[in-house]
Amino acid sequence: MHTPTPVRRSQPTPVSVPLLPPELDAVRSKPRHGESVAQRAGRAVRRAIASSPAAETAAVTQTAYAIQQPVDTGRQISVTSIRGGAGKSTVAALLALTYAHYRADPVLAIEADPALGTLPHRLGAREVRWSGTDLAQIVDPSMLITDLTGYLIPFPGGGWLLPGSQGAIGTRLDIDTYRVVMTSLRRYFATTVVDCETLPAEVARTALVTTQARVLVSPATPEGVAATRSVLDWAGGLHPGMLPTTVVVLSHVSPDSGLDLRRATEHLGVGGATVLPLPYDRHLAAGGAIRTELLGERTLQAAARIAAETMNRAVSRGPGRQRTGRNAPAAPDGGHSGPAHSGPAYPGAAHPGPAHSAPAYPGPAHPHAGPPPR
Repeated sequence: MHTPTPVRRSQPTPVSVPLLPPELDAVRSKPRHGESVAQRAGRAVRRAIASSPAAETAAVTQTAYAIQQPVDTGRQISVTSIRGGAGKSTVAALLALTYAHYRADPVLAIEADPALGTLPHRLGAREVRWSGTDLAQIVDPSMLITDLTGYLIPFPGGGWLLPGSQGAIGTRLDIDTYRVVMTSLRRYFATTVVDCETLPAEVARTALVTTQARVLVSPATPEGVAATRSVLDWAGGLHPGMLPTTVVVLSHVSPDSGLDLRRATEHLGVGGATVLPLPYDRHLAAGGAIRTELLGERTLQAAARIAAETMNRAVSRGPGRQRTGRNAPAAPDGGHSGPAHSGPAYPGAAHPGPAHSAPAYPGPAHPHAGPPPR
């Protein structure tokens, strides 16, 4: 007996909506460089006097190997925090930009913070049309990646963005929709960065336990560290493997937080989580689209290191088990540690080739930092 194929009901096509009303264009200020002129000049002098080119090149190459390591199945990375204003969407955008720059396979950024999230702003989108909820109604296993990208927004470096909504207050992303989107898109994208709602929202809790690695953004303040430690204790109680695959980012939202970084790192690192700082940057603090050529050098280096450490944990499922380099052995969970690649693993992906010694982060300020050919 022939069973008829279920027919999906056609959904109304959304209308594109600008992220900012035209009347607010005048409030945009000229983007600032992340470092002052004095800071840049001082760094140039220090580099000329006491730099070690060999050590710098080795560090950059090590970071590039970690970011570019191939994967056999899609790696999904959730980014969340315990409170708003910690820099969660900023860190998610930095990760997406870094992976899109360094990796030759497809990279996706998903906004799972639908109501008034800022990920589209940070990735330079001017308008939004299709959301995760819309895509969940039409995604189909027969789709090619070229079909799918018609519903997504491109961002610098060759990555793709799926917004959470059109900015309407009250918009919700339920668990079922989130699961449909994440399960359906995994086969198309080697790396997916998910900008979640703040904890303890339901989608954020689900993302924490279903992604291969997670990034927990904490304000670099005593109160932020205390709240984040509580989240880590809770996550460790859910599953002992959660903390070793977690990267905590101490986000500095002011020039001088007054926080003892060493002690904060020791406090948050109990249980196996890796703790890394994201320094204050004037360009990031101003909001709006992230222009990598305007980021301070310390920010560029920190963002690349966060991306590398997170990818290590997404592939190896734990710290201290990932070695980078040409002769590194295969990692657990079917991943590989070195840049060797047997061929494209995703629809439409090009052969990435060997890792390149790119600068610590993408941006026109580094003219030789282009991604491998697609």
